[in-house]
Amino acid sequence: MSDSSTRRRLTEYEIQVQDLQAYIRSLEAETVHLRKKLEDTPKDFMILENKLREANRQLVQAFNQNEKLVNALYEAREQITALKEEVDKLCAPPSTYGVYLSPNEDGTVNILSQGRKVKVNLHPSIKSEALKPGQELILNEGLNVIEAAGYEIQGEVVVLKEQLDPERAVVTLRADEEKVGIIADPLRSQRLKTGDHLLMDAKSGYLLEKLPKSDVEDLALEEVPDIGYDDIGGLTDQIEAIKDAVELPYLYADYYKEHKLTPPKGVLLYGPPGCGKTMIAKAVANNLAEKISEK
Repeated sequence: MSDSSTRRRLTEYEIQVQDLQAYIRSLEAETVHLRKKLEDTPKDFMILENKLREANRQLVQAFNQNEKLVNALYEAREQITALKEEVDKLCAPPSTYGVYLSPNEDGTVNILSQGRKVKVNLHPSIKSEALKPGQELILNEGLNVIEAAGYEIQGEVVVLKEQLDPERAVVTLRADEEKVGIIADPLRSQRLKTGDHLLMDAKSGYLLEKLPKSDVEDLALEEVPDIGYDDIGGLTDQIEAIKDAVELPYLYADYYKEHKLTPPKGVLLYGPPGCGKTMIAKAVANNLAEKISEK
């Protein structure tokens, strides 16, 4: 082997060694970089984990906030709906009341409204068979029936004089005025007799209710007794005193007023049973009735 070839080979070896050394240095540098990156990876992982945890927390807060907003929106919508209904009610025209009279073959009904007899239509949900004479009805602007109500609970107190038929009766009003009233459905099933106090709706003329009598009225005589003073014996002085105290002020009220006389407020009959107290009271009623009828 010649020297030149040896030197050439040495030179090649030196170049290869230099290349290997350079490659080793690059590997060492890359190893250092990888080691540093490997050391930084747990820190980055923890940072990312913390960011993820914070993002989840914010997501939960956003969900809760969104749920609160949804509930608030729902409540606001309900309040708006309620306010709208209230405004609609306040803006709605007032309803008129009428009194049911009778049905018609064409599906309409006759009612009494504001003193007039009117033929009107029924709401489809209301059947005429379910309505009773004297029952109150609620009407719309067109005077058509939209709802059935109850019966009037106030009115004029009248006295039954005579029942003409199951649907009509003659009643006595104030000042002995007489009127024919229509017996409402609830009253038609009750037994009525002369002298009963009834509730009458003056606007419609319906007799709505049988009223209880007071304790004083329960003691009043509904029929004139048939006992006279001649049927009582031995009580002449007492009878004369009662006539002066009871009959004269009633029969001659004008004279008492003219002479400014004050009549007794009442008479007390007392004594043991069987002494004639009840007979005297009946005789007074009989005598007063006869003298009033003569007038």
